[in-house]
Amino acid sequence: MAEQAERARSLEELLGIEGNAARAYFADFAGMIKLEEDGDKGALQFRFDFSCRNRRPPRDAVNAMLSLAYSLLTKDFTIACYAVGFDPYIGFYLQPRFGRPALALDLMEPFRPLIADSAVLTAINTRMVTPRDFVQAGPAVALTPKGRKSFFHAYELRMDTLVTHPVFEYRVSYRRLLEIQVRLLARYLEGEIGEYPVFTTR
Repeated sequence: MAEQAERARSLEELLGIEGNAARAYFADFAGMIKLEEDGDKGALQFRFDFSCRNRRPPRDAVNAMLSLAYSLLTKDFTIACYAVGFDPYIGFYLQPRFGRPALALDLMEPFRPLIADSAVLTAINTRMVTPRDFVQAGPAVALTPKGRKSFFHAYELRMDTLVTHPVFEYRVSYRRLLEIQVRLLARYLEGEIGEYPVFTTR
């Protein structure tokens, strides 16, 4: 699908490829979740048995955390865009829409699995968040105040994780890395570098 994306002739075709890739990715997401045997019968409705991505509203506990994680990451990239002097609402891939920070969302795509998804998996697999940390209102599932606090901690721990930047070859936190990537985009747009170096890990 990555090779297909390189050959896409239109935005619509690229959107279709991205949708297929997302379905393939989330089809195997449950395999990274350690299911627990919870003796609390009252919490069974919020077990972490992920089947597919759903949102607006999220209808299960895993999707509730994924949506929250993506919102946090969008916020952090929006702040990084402002820090560098970009308008975060004018992007490349995602088209302008009222209230949508398209550039922040464009830039965060490579970091969804590295930061957001990883924070969700860590919160579940280390029991930082448990099924008892969720409530349901109609079809929507959300974290309780205690659960949100625990998840925020998992997210911040991930943001503080050190990684080696492939361009500069020094270690920085993911938090610092977001601004570095935005600054690299600015250098590309100003013609100082030949291409935007997308951050990837081995």
